[in-house]
Amino acid sequence: MKKIKYILVVFLATFYSCDNYLDINDSPNNPTSNLVNPKLGLSAAITRPYRTFTLNSNQLGNIWMNNWTGNVNQITGAYATEFSLQIGNNFYNPIWDNYFLLTVNLQNIINYDSADYDNHKAIAKIMKTFYFQHLVDIYGDIPYSEAHVKGILTPAYDDDLSVYRNLYTQLDEAIALIENSSANANTIAVGAEDPVFAGDMTGWVKFANTIKLRLLIRESGYAATNAESATYLASKYAELASATFITEDVTVNPGYSNASNDQINPFYFTYGLDAAGNPGTSAQVVVATKHAIDFLSGNLPNTIPDVRISKIYAPVSGSTYVGNVQGVEAPIAPPAISRLGNGLLVGPDQDGYLMTASESYFLQSEAVWRGSLAGDAKALFESGIQASFDLLGVPASGASYIANSNSVNGLGWDASTNKLQAIMTQKWVALNGINGLESFIEFTRTGFPATGVSTVANFPSLPKRLLYPTSELTGNTANVPNVTLSQIFTQGAFWDVP
Repeated sequence: MKKIKYILVVFLATFYSCDNYLDINDSPNNPTSNLVNPKLGLSAAITRPYRTFTLNSNQLGNIWMNNWTGNVNQITGAYATEFSLQIGNNFYNPIWDNYFLLTVNLQNIINYDSADYDNHKAIAKIMKTFYFQHLVDIYGDIPYSEAHVKGILTPAYDDDLSVYRNLYTQLDEAIALIENSSANANTIAVGAEDPVFAGDMTGWVKFANTIKLRLLIRESGYAATNAESATYLASKYAELASATFITEDVTVNPGYSNASNDQINPFYFTYGLDAAGNPGTSAQVVVATKHAIDFLSGNLPNTIPDVRISKIYAPVSGSTYVGNVQGVEAPIAPPAISRLGNGLLVGPDQDGYLMTASESYFLQSEAVWRGSLAGDAKALFESGIQASFDLLGVPASGASYIANSNSVNGLGWDASTNKLQAIMTQKWVALNGINGLESFIEFTRTGFPATGVSTVANFPSLPKRLLYPTSELTGNTANVPNVTLSQIFTQGAFWDVP
């Protein structure tokens, strides 16, 4: 079945976009997409932007959160721009270009003129919201209300707060479509074309609720000094009081296999092996940082040995793990540096991760700690840690780690004078290699965990956002806001408050 599903994705990609998944020349007005109904188009619409999510976004976040560095023993100057922070308008532009161009496929499903596909439309709304939240988080104001509107080639920019509010509304609408779909006798069921929940619409509702929670949590700092925002959050949290959130990893897998390079999980293909068993394009480039190795080895203040190191990174020999300081080149760098481990690189058919159970539990823990939801913040926090051990394949080690870390300030619940620091630190560990961008966004919001910048950084701290890409400066000149390099170190999205 998985193989059949993957063939369907490849077939549909010819309708929805160009062959290269990082190509930015997809036509948002491709008339042939109107001939593809939502059931046929759903899998491709979900999986194609995921590639950018797990590669470009994930890589940037892992570098800036001091998880990854370049293998300087084989490549000189790897990630030099990421380390120097002297970034320009072409810096990681596929994040913007691909998210905007590829989410048009989700919009085509949403716009499809038939109520018989309400469940498919709901899924498309949820996934579009998922990606657009990240666009706001790392760019601020973005084209939204006029984005993906046929005939509008230079869409106006919307205020980032207003986009956030509408994203929440879209999730409400998605849940309503799911809940009301049973009233339509002609509703077409979602099945194998759904590479995330395989047609389990209850799972999609939980996912939507969890994204809602993330939207609200992100705004919490802004609400502390803005009465309107505080009132808004209070009303929305009240609506979530009886909501259910995800308790299992939200994964995407359209039928990944080793049959050909095109069918391999894109993360594994890039950082692991291709179909012929050769190293992927970045398999020998990405290695561990000294900071991450020292943290997981218990060699830094307020840390303890963490068995997850053996799954996130690979030993250089026996049980020895080695990392390099970002910006340090050979021959000063260690002669052997740990690469990515077998908890991240499982195999060519491995699942991709959209949101982990760990992230969900940590979001819930923070909401309870803030007094926004009822529950046991400590229990949710510890469930988040355990879920990380489960994901990485070392579930039996979770309980002892939780017990041992509980007495460590900044790491465990009881001993931490700042619970938010503990939540963010554990979230950072749990998302290492999996969703580095989320760690970066959360660091921008909270300041935790402080991992430092590279030795060659031209600025004392990480930027709060990215510059608008060249594609916007040249193609949407009249509308794109003027943002300078210096400004991105002081001005983030609306929720970024001192």
